[in-house]
Amino acid sequence: MNRSLAKALSVVLHPLLLPTYLFAFLLYYLPAPVLSLPMQSRWIVLGMIFFTTFIIPGLGAYAMVRAGQLDSMEMERREQRRLPLLFTSLCYGITTYLLYREPAFDEIFYFIMGIITASVILTYGLSLLWKVSAHSVGIGGALGLLMLLSRLVPDVPMLLPISLTIVLAGAVLSARLSLQAHTPSEVYTGFGSGLLLALTAGIVAL
Repeated sequence: MNRSLAKALSVVLHPLLLPTYLFAFLLYYLPAPVLSLPMQSRWIVLGMIFFTTFIIPGLGAYAMVRAGQLDSMEMERREQRRLPLLFTSLCYGITTYLLYREPAFDEIFYFIMGIITASVILTYGLSLLWKVSAHSVGIGGALGLLMLLSRLVPDVPMLLPISLTIVLAGAVLSARLSLQAHTPSEVYTGFGSGLLLALTAGIVAL
């Protein structure tokens, strides 16, 4: 894969952006009867998700770079990933709690966000021993969540979104390998872990 394309894919499909993409899909693809939240209010939820799952963790990582705790935002060294992942886990956990405590939000919101939070915690745990690909965990988890949604809302056509996500997953995995950011085992293990976590959580909860 062309290096510029691989970098672009790694940025556009960065793990911190995946919650925003997933909630945009949830809020604007699923039919109105599935969600009780009024259409005119859904942008508030999406804005909150973007702020708490991308802006705050991103600013946190930038602050760590400025403080000298990280070499760069790419966090190429395994040992430098622990603190950013721990901080991100905290941000995601708080987001899940906020979605849970507000009765105006549908239960599916904190259910999905809870699984996303669990995937970040899983990535943190794996990073203590191994430089697993966070991109792969994220896209694997996203695929698993879409598969869960196809079960939760069987009347909604999910073949196209799932097929597109499979294609994007292949592209992301190829990009990380092309950039030599990870070994094949780190990429495939990350993808499998994210997918298995989402599916297992869905089976247990449902």
